[in-house]
Amino acid sequence: MINAPGLHERAETNDAKFDALWDMRDGKTFFTGPLYYNAGHQHGAPVFLAGIYGSFRLRMHGGDWLSCRTAVIPAGVMHELDVYGDPLTVLYIEPNIAGVHALMPLIGNTREVNGALVGGSGEISFMRELYEDRYNPQWTSEPLDDLLSFSKRRSSNEVIDPRISQVVEYLLQHGEDLSPITTLAENAGLSSSRFQHLFTEQIGVPFRRYRGWNRIRTAIREIIKGNNFTTAAHIAGFSDSAHFSHEFRKTFGAPATIGLKKLARLQP
Repeated sequence: MINAPGLHERAETNDAKFDALWDMRDGKTFFTGPLYYNAGHQHGAPVFLAGIYGSFRLRMHGGDWLSCRTAVIPAGVMHELDVYGDPLTVLYIEPNIAGVHALMPLIGNTREVNGALVGGSGEISFMRELYEDRYNPQWTSEPLDDLLSFSKRRSSNEVIDPRISQVVEYLLQHGEDLSPITTLAENAGLSSSRFQHLFTEQIGVPFRRYRGWNRIRTAIREIIKGNNFTTAAHIAGFSDSAHFSHEFRKTFGAPATIGLKKLARLQP
């Protein structure tokens, strides 16, 4: 487990309607706040979604629009979202925490749709409390840790190969890393081809996609802390802010300015 900095990262705009809370630490990325339309996109980590006050629309690649209150989407699965400007909880977990199975106990009344698990109920009240308590300076990630611990105990989570886990841990500590795959594979005691095959099998997405996801997370952390887009992009290993913005849109299906432009200072 990485001893990531204990950052409570909170984002707010001047209009209370658009206030959002971010918390990024210890292998979790948590966002709760208003969203609109997110075009087709795919993440590098599994995600849990919950409509805070009502249903949201979800469309899997090649499918029809669905109305749901919760969903769990594995890493790498293409999907669209339409939330109408209502608040949505979005919780990602990294492989050093658990796999997608650890998120499944968070939803109820489920059905499988094109690779995703869609629900009509789940841990909605819990997420609503976190959203409505986002102005509380005592808010911490402890409730999320407790929830995930409970969920992991109820799931059949598989153990990651320690050689792949070693690489994931390294990337989470070095978000800017651009080492050649051959170097990382050699350090893990694997050939390049075997490393890439095993990584995709264990993590759910190809290595390059996961590393891109990790760099996006690194840049978001820097922006939330107060750095501008250009500085954050360089820290995360992007050539410029335009490259970061392009990758952000591919990853989240919306411009980076939607969720990151009007951030407040880092909340202690």
